[in-house]
Amino acid sequence: MTNASDDLGAAPAVATPPVGDMSEFEQDFDFSGTAAPADDGPTNSAPSEDDPALAGVPVRVTVVIPTRNEALNLPYVAERMPEVDEIVVVDGASVDNTVEVAQRLWPQAVIVHQTRNGKGNALACGFAAATGDIIVMIDADGSTDPAEIPAFVATLVEGADLAKGSRFSLGGGSDDITTLRRFGNKGLNWLVNRIFATQFADLCYGYNAFWRRHLAVIDLPDVDATESQWGDGFEVETIINVRMARADMIIHEVGSHESRRIHGRSNLNAFSDGLRVLRTIDRERRSRRAGQRSMNSAPARVAD
Repeated sequence: MTNASDDLGAAPAVATPPVGDMSEFEQDFDFSGTAAPADDGPTNSAPSEDDPALAGVPVRVTVVIPTRNEALNLPYVAERMPEVDEIVVVDGASVDNTVEVAQRLWPQAVIVHQTRNGKGNALACGFAAATGDIIVMIDADGSTDPAEIPAFVATLVEGADLAKGSRFSLGGGSDDITTLRRFGNKGLNWLVNRIFATQFADLCYGYNAFWRRHLAVIDLPDVDATESQWGDGFEVETIINVRMARADMIIHEVGSHESRRIHGRSNLNAFSDGLRVLRTIDRERRSRRAGQRSMNSAPARVAD
């Protein structure tokens, strides 16, 4: 899992059903009669005619940056930032001068304050404030390189619904991931790919871009809710990826290089946050099966 902007911390524990024995997943592993995903991405659908790019309209890009005590790292991020239409900085109750530094670096930036704890809530608050056609989510600690943003945008303009950063394919790499996290990420990749018939190479990396109109598909928790919600923590990347895949969106991975955090210390916990991702996979699997049962039990329509 990526530790970018990890100082946002994990969200408070939320009651969730325990993950069952792995044999519980067996019936999801039968893909007989199911078309294999195309080689150029984990899932495919026809490009939408609503794309501004298809209509010849200039595409507006919003970059969402979750922060917490990142004052020392933001100058590097700003130095590497290409020209974009909007920057939304989400502050997670920083006790340093993160907000002041952000305002100095980007005078026109939209500054919002997250409503609960956790990276997922910070991103949801940033998404709610974004006005661009495309939303790019990057980290504030210097681990994700803003100079790669044009590659993500180009992938969307060329027809993808989600441009998924990957450290493990297409020339990507990492200076930061530990052996334990690499092993965990590989196992989670395998599980998601088996259950949802996807081809993710890097499930848990937080560098992604997507069309803003797909926010309804991603369906993150309401930012105005007062209690902690599932999706408020580091599981947010998995939620975004799996829900986009379940909706048959076109997902293309983009090679990306992860650097080490420049200043500060990560709050990511490989074990506890890995369990949150595993539980997220289980919840999405159950949700998919419930939807399939609902469709199968719907009464047949009789022609007039």
